[in-house]
Amino acid sequence: MSLRILALLSCCLVLAACNKLSSENYSKLKTGMTKAEVEQLLGNPTECSGAVGFTSCTWGDEKTFVSVQYGGDKVLMFSGKGLK
Repeated sequence: MSLRILALLSCCLVLAACNKLSSENYSKLKTGMTKAEVEQLLGNPTECSGAVGFTSCTWGDEKTFVSVQYGGDKVLMFSGKGLK
């Protein structure tokens, strides 16, 4: 039984370490980064929308998220909430 608990805890730790939506990664965001650089840092966005050369992408949900606004392919501004 203790082997099962150890395996379960190990899986939980691995999954927690894989979360790219963190304050550490948020602090690495910079204006001027490309979409590819942001996606390498945060993974694929939850949703994106845009028009006429501007795009807004969001990672996460209503409680914990990062939102990035692009002009063309470059970050113009970004914000986040609930990051740990």
